[in-house]
Amino acid sequence: QVQLVESGGGLVQAGGSLRLSCAASGNIFSIDAMAWYRQAPGNQRELVASITRGGTSNYRDFVKGRFTISRDNAQNTVYLQMNSLKPEDPAVYYCNAWVAPISTPHRPLELWGQGTLVTVSS
Repeated sequence: QVQLVESGGGLVQAGGSLRLSCAASGNIFSIDAMAWYRQAPGNQRELVASITRGGTSNYRDFVKGRFTISRDNAQNTVYLQMNSLKPEDPAVYYCNAWVAPISTPHRPLELWGQGTLVTVSS
């Protein structure tokens, strides 16, 4: 069974930084795109940033210049470095990845992490 496990959320003051991590575990053949989403209370889940296996990243405008997505393919891990956090950034942040299990290497699965809460105090 493959799964994503997140860590790194918490409470930070506005202007501060947090680093989220998401590690994929299990019998993994390969991982394609990885991404971070967020969902604030009353809002739909929205894409924050994504990164291809080769390292090409894309960001939503509301985090450009403040957040950085990166990944370590050897460790099956994706990170989100969040700097200059704003009062509008609090949400549950979810990791997302397309993971091909060893058992079915040509049928990747879309997986979600359990979510990690980010709170920003003003």
